[in-house]
Amino acid sequence: MERVEGIGGYFLRAADPVALSAWYRDRLGLEADEHGLWRPTAGPTVFAAFEDGTDYFGSRTQQTMLNFPVRDLDAMLAQLRAAGADVADETQDMAGVGRFGWVTDPEGNRVELWQPA
Repeated sequence: MERVEGIGGYFLRAADPVALSAWYRDRLGLEADEHGLWRPTAGPTVFAAFEDGTDYFGSRTQQTMLNFPVRDLDAMLAQLRAAGADVADETQDMAGVGRFGWVTDPEGNRVELWQPA
């Protein structure tokens, strides 16, 4: 059986794609070329389905959520707050998995930041 080999892309609608791409570059350091090609460092990727009624993604209208691994969650959240980003006050610790925090991008998409254990 053929199998997929990883996440090949993540696509989202945006009222202003140029501005939203710039926000991800300037706030999260996601450096992509003019075609959107980004070369992340290797590491695990979680693929998980959630119950339809979950509030975990923020708005119930948001169907998917990006999760980005970070080296230092506290430093990343402080950097985002200093830049005026909409950062959730709470963080979550999950034994053996790591720490989580959240930011909402300018188009209202909740993004999870993960410092692996």
